[in-house]
Amino acid sequence: MMLNPATIVLAILFVICLAAFLFGVYRRPYVLANSILLQLTLFFGIFVFLFLFWTDASVPIMIVGAVCVILFLLLAPVMLIWNGIVMMRRESGKLANILSLLLGLVIGLGEVALAVYVFSGATTLKASVKGVFLAFFGMSVAYFSVLMLSFVLYMLLLPLIRRTGRYDTLIIHGCALIHGNKVSRILAARLDTAISLYRANDGRTVLIPSGGQGDDETVTEASAMRGYLLEHGVSPDKILLEDKSRSTEENLRLSRKLMEEHGCGERMGLVTSNYHLYRCLLIAHDMGIRCHGFGGRVAAYYWPSAVIREFVAVYTRRFYLITALLGYVLTVILPLILLNI
Repeated sequence: MMLNPATIVLAILFVICLAAFLFGVYRRPYVLANSILLQLTLFFGIFVFLFLFWTDASVPIMIVGAVCVILFLLLAPVMLIWNGIVMMRRESGKLANILSLLLGLVIGLGEVALAVYVFSGATTLKASVKGVFLAFFGMSVAYFSVLMLSFVLYMLLLPLIRRTGRYDTLIIHGCALIHGNKVSRILAARLDTAISLYRANDGRTVLIPSGGQGDDETVTEASAMRGYLLEHGVSPDKILLEDKSRSTEENLRLSRKLMEEHGCGERMGLVTSNYHLYRCLLIAHDMGIRCHGFGGRVAAYYWPSAVIREFVAVYTRRFYLITALLGYVLTVILPLILLNI
């Protein structure tokens, strides 16, 4: 089969992005540039696949690719809005549980704005206030949607990359308890992940359940986690309680102090929920902690809203905020200025 120049170029770009992504995620999983590399890898991979296997000459490949993108863009707000409704029914109507609904509405409005701008004739709307607003709003939504898509894809993949080997210590990040004293399903998934790693290491790994007592809790998260671990066969002498922390940063800092006091081994891992794994690794890196991470599964309906919160938490950090704003200026603001000069 003869390969045309376009296919060869796309294949080379695909291989370069894939190699850079695999190297990055293996050596430095806390670097968010890996998410952009993942998205580029998928983008080039899709078009290489189409060039190699699309045989209908009557329909151009670029049209097929564009239709796939458009279908995804149309499905994204519908799925987010649906997820928000499910969250309201199963959890509650508080703001944290309807983030996906709100995001779906914003993305949907942005897509409508961009469609009106394009199909109404961009040149006729170019000099009007309406045209500038539609282009600005639509392009802004598109930019941040792409940014979030790369983040979501990386959050999906990162927990699947499991590290093998022996771990001297595992820090288990706590979260809110049910009725003030019972382990939730989310927390149970974290504990089950840690227990499976503990058993794989023949019970030699020290587990550190980490979490203090919230205002609406009757016991510390760490003590509730300890009870769960004991019920599932973990030896009491392999559990160290860290029951003072109130945040992810404190989980890591106080647990590391506990490790130093008890002479725990240096090879360590952290266990949290899959949506929270990236930010834990990022914070650990910032604190100079070398570790691997493991993510417990959460219910599919809960995941979108949780990832939105993680996205906001990561991109409000100074470096990522400045980088995102710089990209926004270069890809949205500057083109709009040039188009309307």
